Amino acid sequence: MRVIIVGAGLVGTQLAKYLIQEKHDVSLIESNEERARHASNRLDCLVLHDGGNSLSVLEEAGLDKADALVCVTGSDEVNMIICGLAASRQNGPLKIARVRNDDYVWFNRPGTGRILGIDHFVHPDVEAARTVLDAVEHGAMGEILSFANTSYELGSIDIAEKSAFDGLAVKDFRALVKAESLVTLLERGGECILPSGSTTLMWKDRIYILAKEEDMSGIFTLAGGLEKPLRKIGIVGGGRIGSLIAEGLLKNSEKKLPPVFSFFKSFIPKSIRRVIIIEKDYSLCKDLAARFPEALILNEDISDESFVSEERIDDLDLIITATANQELNMIAALYLKSRGVHRAIAIVTGQGYTAIARKLGVDVVLPRQSVVVDSILSHLMGERVKGVHRIGDGSTDSIEIEISRNAAVLGTSLARLRLPQGALVMLVQRGEESFIPTGDYVFTEKDRIILIAKTGSEADLERLFGVSP
Repeated sequence: MRVIIVGAGLVGTQLAKYLIQEKHDVSLIESNEERARHASNRLDCLVLHDGGNSLSVLEEAGLDKADALVCVTGSDEVNMIICGLAASRQNGPLKIARVRNDDYVWFNRPGTGRILGIDHFVHPDVEAARTVLDAVEHGAMGEILSFANTSYELGSIDIAEKSAFDGLAVKDFRALVKAESLVTLLERGGECILPSGSTTLMWKDRIYILAKEEDMSGIFTLAGGLEKPLRKIGIVGGGRIGSLIAEGLLKNSEKKLPPVFSFFKSFIPKSIRRVIIIEKDYSLCKDLAARFPEALILNEDISDESFVSEERIDDLDLIITATANQELNMIAALYLKSRGVHRAIAIVTGQGYTAIARKLGVDVVLPRQSVVVDSILSHLMGERVKGVHRIGDGSTDSIEIEISRNAAVLGTSLARLRLPQGALVMLVQRGEESFIPTGDYVFTEKDRIILIAKTGSEADLERLFGVSP
């Protein structure tokens, strides 16, 4: 696949790096000289130091032969204009634009015609808020990945010392956990491992468990997690992400929601009684108070220790740090946990801070740029691929694939299938039925399978499942 990326910021370079690892042909356009030089030194692809809003530059980057154009500059309008230029060419590539303006996302809702020929919009704040709401819905006990039209979820769990999982062999897992479930991946010492039956789980391991939603809390408890209803939730930062999270927490079926929430999955608060928003900008606090009359809005600086004590912020069940400063988000989350806050969710910029924040004790860490890249990849990988999500340290992907009618795996049993090393078929959805497959499962056309695989395995998966665009 040939992909042109316009914008060499964190998202653009992270996306380019992933695509290059998967052996795709990538061209990168960046108007900033320093960023273009940095990308050229680090990435094995064509880097053009120029503006993408020029048809001649797009042609130099290979527009005529490109399969996809991804625009992730810092300007919504520039991203849309570039896509419009590409759309003026007959048989142009797939066009994806990152935008932050809610109105642009509204125009791209299902059933609405395309703007400027753009095939997909990606809204960073919506993607981040949706991920946070998923974690809150599951008690903020770890990262949760939900799959459409199935009751199964993939949850990350940190094994506590002397818990039921500490010292347990994977082959004995099902004897302890009666519910249908599967240990899919193990993180240990900075390395992601595909466990076998003889693998022994240990304290400080992080494991990824596939199980039904209703069984996940019991599994967390066996791993040593203490489940507690989230009745009092604090949000640090009332900007775009913070306000979207508040909207998701406070909304109900009778409230008219803003257009952007047509893209959120149904979210039903389980035990939420009170939401507190902490924001140091006074004018923003006034807007928040008008928008969320049912919430308590505090015009304060979270780094002020006296404020934490006076307002009894330390008795929160959950703190969500969603400012634009990732270091502040990490420090505030850790400080409030040390003061007695039960659980913490911190939003960081990229994957690099994720491992640090987890090791320091943050329960759920959301790498914002990685969430955006995952959303873009889900659109890039062809109509048979329904979702791509990087898990663990970013070296492993969870991929949802619909098996094509010409796929090489048709009629083959799982036991006889030779998957790439480090790959595992976790789940099968056939019609309305979802199940964890055993060795005698036979692949059938239109089955939707969910598997994990090491980054770089895409060519082998295309060969097996017919997932090429």
